[in-house]
Amino acid sequence: MTESIFHPKPVDELTFTDDGMFQAVLRDPNICAELVERLLHIRVNHVEYPELEKTIAPYYTTKGVRLDVYIKDTDQIIDVELQSYPQEALGKRTRYYQSMIDMDSLIKGHDYSELKDSYILFICKHDPFKNEQGKLYGLSCYTFKNTCVENQIVNLNDKSLRVIYNASAYEKEKDERIKSFLHFIHTNEPGKDDFSNKLSALVEKIKDNEIFRRDYAAMNLHDRDLTRAAKREGAAQNAIKNAKALLADGKYSAQKISELLNIPVEAFSKDNQLSERITPL
Repeated sequence: MTESIFHPKPVDELTFTDDGMFQAVLRDPNICAELVERLLHIRVNHVEYPELEKTIAPYYTTKGVRLDVYIKDTDQIIDVELQSYPQEALGKRTRYYQSMIDMDSLIKGHDYSELKDSYILFICKHDPFKNEQGKLYGLSCYTFKNTCVENQIVNLNDKSLRVIYNASAYEKEKDERIKSFLHFIHTNEPGKDDFSNKLSALVEKIKDNEIFRRDYAAMNLHDRDLTRAAKREGAAQNAIKNAKALLADGKYSAQKISELLNIPVEAFSKDNQLSERITPL
């Protein structure tokens, strides 16, 4: 079977919301600070050079996370994520991101009180929340913090906040500066907003940067290789499943099944269950 061809988006067609470009634009600490201050309504006193696509994997047995933009301020940590496509289990994703950020920021031996204020900011092109009937809630912004169910005046005061913007509902946003930004995210049209025009101009400038063009090409090559590897692994797992079914049916010997499906006997034989994962032949 012929492998499907990987078609990366050409550099000249990239927009602010595309993977790679978003991170590149936010390499500018001043841009980062302005975006965060506009969307989170907080003051950013100091921004260390943003760590782009930071990977946090505390232990080899844990699932690591790759954060789009990870900003450390003087007394706060801010993770900024952009989602161009609908994502499943976004709430649980923010929960896991929060746990990894806390683990990464609290040095061994330090007290819990030394945890910095934490903000997880998601900018979504599509509404990520819908009810049990599948109807979207349609808010332009969803803000989550830990409060008491019995008395919502009582705040857990864990100094963490999760803010998720829905650009598709930009018309409902009351803050004009945020509304203009969400409109830009949704349409790629900066309009008259100074900040959106600044972002748009920076995108065009970056497109002409030879280092970015080289890095973007390398990133696409890497993603293509990962996609191919995933397809091969998926095909191998299906082959193992089919081999076990044939073996249970009893019509073919393990050796014959191995020859038919081109996988080793030990991958599916009941006599050897040590290997459940194989490298496709």
